[in-house]
Amino acid sequence: MALRIIRELGDPVLSKKAKPVREVTPRLRKLIEDMLETMYDADGVGLAAPQVGMLKRIVVIDISDERNEPVILINPQIQEQDGEQTGFEGCLSVPGKSGQVTRPQHVVVKAYDMDMNEITVEGEDLMARALCHELDHLEGQMYVDLVEGRLYDNEELEAMEEMEAGEGVTFDLEAEDLEDK
Repeated sequence: MALRIIRELGDPVLSKKAKPVREVTPRLRKLIEDMLETMYDADGVGLAAPQVGMLKRIVVIDISDERNEPVILINPQIQEQDGEQTGFEGCLSVPGKSGQVTRPQHVVVKAYDMDMNEITVEGEDLMARALCHELDHLEGQMYVDLVEGRLYDNEELEAMEEMEAGEGVTFDLEAEDLEDK
């Protein structure tokens, strides 16, 4: 396995649509292993192939605390989505930044595993958010286009959380509040 370079906002590959995978070759298996290693090394919860410069419809996600439950999706497609959740979201391709984004609360995705067997993955909360975020990458879309308000530096958000915890101050970051800052 090897670490791959994560492409960052502004790289043209991030705005291109990924192509479907026809078969899983040894080279493709190596790409998936490298994507997992890269995602774990960068402390991310998801990574799409375009983020490492490969225009293939492949996504890896692991939201487990132990970082040992990877979900590998080839040619994923959202089949169902419902509900709504709004929260802060970041991206390995936009390091050090976060923004508030509204996503579905519940998502059902059809995809293929590494043996090209059809699978269904159902996600709620963080998993639903990760699925939508990573599948957007396959369409050449990034979360920064969905941010309600502005992007925050992660240090700024951490400082606000510390103030909230330490002083009993509450920050209600609604979209309209974010636009004023």
